[in-house]
Amino acid sequence: MTATHLAFQQFASAEQVAEAATQRILTAATHAIATRGRFQIVLAGGRTPLAVYQRLATHAADWAHWHIFFGDERCVPVPDAARNSVAAQRVWLDQVPIPPQQMHPIPAELGAMPAAARYAELISERLPFDLVLLGLGEDGHTGSLFPGHAIPDAALVMPVTNAPKPPAERVSLTPMALGASAYLLILVTGRDKREALQRWRAGAALPIARLVSAGRIEVLVDAEAAGA
Repeated sequence: MTATHLAFQQFASAEQVAEAATQRILTAATHAIATRGRFQIVLAGGRTPLAVYQRLATHAADWAHWHIFFGDERCVPVPDAARNSVAAQRVWLDQVPIPPQQMHPIPAELGAMPAAARYAELISERLPFDLVLLGLGEDGHTGSLFPGHAIPDAALVMPVTNAPKPPAERVSLTPMALGASAYLLILVTGRDKREALQRWRAGAALPIARLVSAGRIEVLVDAEAAGA
């Protein structure tokens, strides 16, 4: 996926990015539920997605038809606040009536390899997703896909055992799984993301550049990340 295939939208602030993302997610959910009877969304970790989740918690939606998945997870105990699923639950999911059986956290407490195998089995029966939410780290990583690390071509979910930031052991959906979505929504905010964004747009071999999708791909950036 090169920058020429992307639709970039720039906003003045991270707050405006979060609000725009919230509205896009709600619109996608309404459309998916009307046409397919359910909305399957893959959540991301990080600062900007949390701001989106906080906003979603304040909106009315057809929550009974939402199905929640995660793009990556840290291999720490279930209640650990470092888990993406715990953070999302705290600010959003515990506050809306999504049926518990429609929440699908990655069982990363099992360890990277067994958790990856189990989650791959789960999502293989649920693809394609309706919306995948992603971010971009200051080092150019997305999910738990890190620059310079091998990424399998034929797997949906991969174990990560040597992440350059703690914890070293993680589980991540691969570009194959992340790209299997009607809509990829990528959020990039903050001055610390500027270099990574510039490298991506210049064609650097970052993990996010490996995403290929037949669906819609949109990148929402704030002025600080864009260098404006």
